[in-house]
Amino acid sequence: MENNLTLFDKVWESHVVKRVSGGPDILFIDRHLVHEVTSPVAFQGMKERNIKVLFPR
Repeated sequence: MENNLTLFDKVWESHVVKRVSGGPDILFIDRHLVHEVTSPVAFQGMKERNIKVLFPR
């Protein structure tokens, strides 16, 4: 990793689980910040796909 990375780049790099050739990086996100508009849609999508929250609080 280069020394001149931005804060965004450092955070991104620390969360990459897998790099997909020709595709998006797969990230591990340990927090979900709830937003009153988009969060219900995201959680409904998880429910429909039978995906559970890994570390609920």
